[in-house]
Amino acid sequence: MTAKIIDGKAFAAGVREKVAGHVARLINDHGITPGLAVVLVGEDPASQVYVRSKGKATIETGMKSVEHKLDPETSQADLLALIDDLNNDETIHGILVQLPLPAHLDEDLVINSISPAKDVDGFHISNVGLLGTGQKSMVPCTPLGCLMMLRDHHGSLSGLDAVVIGRSNIVGKPMAQLLLGDSCTVTIAHSRTKDLPEVARRADIVVAAVGRPEMVPGDWIKPGATVIDVGINRVDAPEKGEGKTKLVGDVHFESASAVAGAITPVPGGVGPMTIACLLANTVTACSRANGLDEPEGLTA
Repeated sequence: MTAKIIDGKAFAAGVREKVAGHVARLINDHGITPGLAVVLVGEDPASQVYVRSKGKATIETGMKSVEHKLDPETSQADLLALIDDLNNDETIHGILVQLPLPAHLDEDLVINSISPAKDVDGFHISNVGLLGTGQKSMVPCTPLGCLMMLRDHHGSLSGLDAVVIGRSNIVGKPMAQLLLGDSCTVTIAHSRTKDLPEVARRADIVVAAVGRPEMVPGDWIKPGATVIDVGINRVDAPEKGEGKTKLVGDVHFESASAVAGAITPVPGGVGPMTIACLLANTVTACSRANGLDEPEGLTA
């Protein structure tokens, strides 16, 4: 068996196209331009790349993009004051504070100072609680992207056995809640799970989000299962030359793709969906704020 490759890059392009269409309707029919504000504190190189990518993607879909780049020594009081201003700015519908923050800032306090309605990362404790109780919420971008691809591949997920490997607040836990919402039977597994290979082997869907390079080999995969690999790990690649590296997922792609029915690659799988779903969440937040219909196919 050779697995079908779930092309996240192509799927994300389709999501962005839907977002752009909905943005155009908001502008043309209602005179409303969705606005996304991204706050970056400090000079972390990876964060700077992410922020540039998000700003570019926001503008390409016709939305307003606002970036606030703050000094690494910015005080908590000043950061909270900026977030309060953004909460009260009617032209801003989504607020994202780029993580990680410098050590002197309290990430939980900062995240929970964002208005839940504008929390397009879906990290606010209110959104976590709403998602956990099956109510309308803002949903974390990466799990939302995984859910979209699973729905597209399977149609209905009802009754399928899903194993989520990883229990982070950003991916593992919300992913499990979304799968429960689509009537899967869900197991959250992790590094301390007893007989983890056997737990994984019974799954129709495996979502690997543990942050360990190629931890999940092909013999953990049930024949025909769908594998969603959230991991992005940079490892040495001596075959490319001295000092060279490459990106791999949490799943050993070569062995797993020989068994699975469908699998996401790394890179080019889940990664592109994260920014696409950030844009989708911003449009959803804008629509909700104005009492308008939510964009079809872009929410959980």
